[in-house]
Amino acid sequence: MEYTALGNTGLQVSVAGLGCGGFSQLGLAQGKSEADAIAIIRQAIELGVNLFDTAAAYGTEEVLGKAIKSVRREEVVICTKAPFSFSNPHSTPEGIVGSLDKSLRQLDTDHIDVYQLHGVPPGAYDHALNELAPVLLREKAKGKFRHLGITETAPHDPEHQVLRRAAQDGVWEVVMLGFHMMHRNARDRVFPLTRANRVGTLLMFAVRNIFSQPERLRATMRDLAAGGEVPQWLAETPDPLGFLIHEGGATTVPDAAYRFVRHEPGVDVVLFGTGDPAHLRTNIASILKPPLPEPGRRQLTTLFGQLVGVGLDAPHLSRSRR
Repeated sequence: MEYTALGNTGLQVSVAGLGCGGFSQLGLAQGKSEADAIAIIRQAIELGVNLFDTAAAYGTEEVLGKAIKSVRREEVVICTKAPFSFSNPHSTPEGIVGSLDKSLRQLDTDHIDVYQLHGVPPGAYDHALNELAPVLLREKAKGKFRHLGITETAPHDPEHQVLRRAAQDGVWEVVMLGFHMMHRNARDRVFPLTRANRVGTLLMFAVRNIFSQPERLRATMRDLAAGGEVPQWLAETPDPLGFLIHEGGATTVPDAAYRFVRHEPGVDVVLFGTGDPAHLRTNIASILKPPLPEPGRRQLTTLFGQLVGVGLDAPHLSRSRR
């Protein structure tokens, strides 16, 4: 495993972070048992993963709390989130503090390493900054958590309006954002700001159904070509990203997707989710590989560098892994 500094937090974190929600929920969403989910977390720890991202909304805090009892608390970095969602844009200070206290109980820990407001839409950012952050900072002073973070609601904020502000406000130490091979505008809009202000970054959406379901990729290319956003040949080929798969290049499209985001300047941790031991090992292996060869990266920029908001929809639970 490789490790890096998470912004200016002082935390040394694995470049691969296990997401405990998403569309796998550690396998619980596919009918796996709690024991299976605990085993996945412990296997990730054995492979060197030390950052785990969960949320009140995921229903996996308690499982994560049980799993980390096998190691010293200081050996893992626990990130969780308050239920501030796109559908709940007026979370109250009392509700946020209550959720923080519940998360501490569910995780069975005396502190959380990174506590984040979950999925803040642009229209609610002022409320988050002016009403909720001061309350949470008082809870931080009590020792309940170490660092304050915020996550964007990527499908509803493709231009990263929230994080462009958050990266400069001096309140948020960590941000979570969406970035992948065909939605890469954070390269210009977010990463220069987070790097300048030493804000840590947790990356989500590296692999969505556009990269894990070949027919969805083909359908997306047909739609984009019809709108004049990509060349027509991408709509006609059965393998639009085949130029990335070759000896010395990527082994699969998901492999390419993880390698593309992992080596982007400004990315600290690449999050992924799974409930399958083999998939866990494969994802980590991809994240630890070298960058994609330069010709493939140049072609990705030529073909898709102008796209915004593509491939941010959710995969089907039964067909895809994040």
